[in-house]
Amino acid sequence: MSGAWRCGRLVSTMRRVTLDPKAWPLVIGCVSDTHIPTRASYLPGRLLAALAGVDLILHAGDLVSEEILTPLRLVAPVEAVAGNMDPPGLAEDLDRAVLLSAGPWRIGLTHGDEGPGRTTPERALGMFRGVDVVVFGHSHRPLNERWGGVLLLNPGSATNPRRELRPSCAILTLPDPAARLRPEADIVELEG
Repeated sequence: MSGAWRCGRLVSTMRRVTLDPKAWPLVIGCVSDTHIPTRASYLPGRLLAALAGVDLILHAGDLVSEEILTPLRLVAPVEAVAGNMDPPGLAEDLDRAVLLSAGPWRIGLTHGDEGPGRTTPERALGMFRGVDVVVFGHSHRPLNERWGGVLLLNPGSATNPRRELRPSCAILTLPDPAARLRPEADIVELEG
């Protein structure tokens, strides 16, 4: 059973999305913490170029404006969750956690500010059970590591890298299940 944490307890309901890949591998672009228009005026062209050709885009929250979904949707379909900086109207339209299934692969998508744990990765991982990948944001710090068999993926921020040298996004690849490989990801630094 999977669920999401709310107020320190596991809740068994969250939005679930079933993907029907037409072909494998399934290539997913991951972004987070775009903060438009509060910390940047628009999505950088280098982000859109890095996402060209993906099958799906996951946005891990802190969009700040729903308008940024439009250019992302011109690249690929988008699934997004709300973050702690999203205004009430937008936060009401987006879920705080989404569980995506593609064949045998299960991906948890959350912002990373809720859930059990002291650190952002711990909170993000704690939101889900029985997943292969957790995509999250909040810290603006890229992370691409396996924790207990789960790939934890924070794409960083494409517009506001804070203490990082460069803005970034990530590309997640879900392999053909018949290949007996694990999902893999790459952090993509967006050169200025």
